[in-house]
Amino acid sequence: MTRSLTVLATGPLTTVQDFGRPGFAATGVGRSGACDRASYQLANRLVGNARGAAVLEVTFGGLHLRAHDELVVVTTGARCEGSSLPHNAPSRLRSGEELLLGRPAAGLRTYVAVRGGLTVEQVLGSRSTDLLANLGPPIVATGDVLPVGEPSAPMPGIDVAPVSDPEKGVVAVRVLPGPRRDWFSDEAWVSLVSQAYTVASDSNRVGLRLQGEPLKRIRAGELPSEGMVRGALQIPPSGAPVLLLADHPVTGGYPVIAYVVDDDVDRCAQLQPGQTLLLREVATDGGR
Repeated sequence: MTRSLTVLATGPLTTVQDFGRPGFAATGVGRSGACDRASYQLANRLVGNARGAAVLEVTFGGLHLRAHDELVVVTTGARCEGSSLPHNAPSRLRSGEELLLGRPAAGLRTYVAVRGGLTVEQVLGSRSTDLLANLGPPIVATGDVLPVGEPSAPMPGIDVAPVSDPEKGVVAVRVLPGPRRDWFSDEAWVSLVSQAYTVASDSNRVGLRLQGEPLKRIRAGELPSEGMVRGALQIPPSGAPVLLLADHPVTGGYPVIAYVVDDDVDRCAQLQPGQTLLLREVATDGGR
């Protein structure tokens, strides 16, 4: 029998994710992949998987799995209450044993890696589910049987990774001026990097929507669509910033006032709705 996991419950949202499908932007296909890349990579390292192995990305807990055959699994990212296994520590699930994740007290996304990786069908060389493009494996559903590959490398021999849990409360991240900084006044820039934003409940893998004092443009008219990247802070007509995450569109017509430093985008991907986010300018030589 093929090694596999049966999904007994999914929680609010569970998807299969890997390192994404880079290199297709010119054809209109975004990279997608894990929202919190650092937690995703840690999960694979802890069970001896290849760098791009597919895992489960679990949003706000609630996942329930049953193992077929003996499997080595690990959870990283948001620590879920009531989990039947330790966090950031590889553990064995015997055939018939179950993994149940409660809700996380801090953080939003938990990564479940299985030694050997999930071997669902690839699309354009990736097993990532892109929710915006409706590309890749379907969203994980109750009753799904997820195939598991064979290990390709030795276990790293790490009992537990000394990694901090995602932050509670107020989170501050670093930003740099974007290509359309000049579409906004100095007062708008100061507002962006000094006020406290609240993470909106309609945030998702496409973008983190921020609630706060609206930012006003000093330029009118339309902006031709231009390339977008993870970490871009777009300002739509409402004046409320949208921080682009893993499933962001390839192009966009709203001006990008700033970028969040790439390492800090992983931290933003762990923010729960209602948390406070501070955007703080990084000093640069020769910057405006």
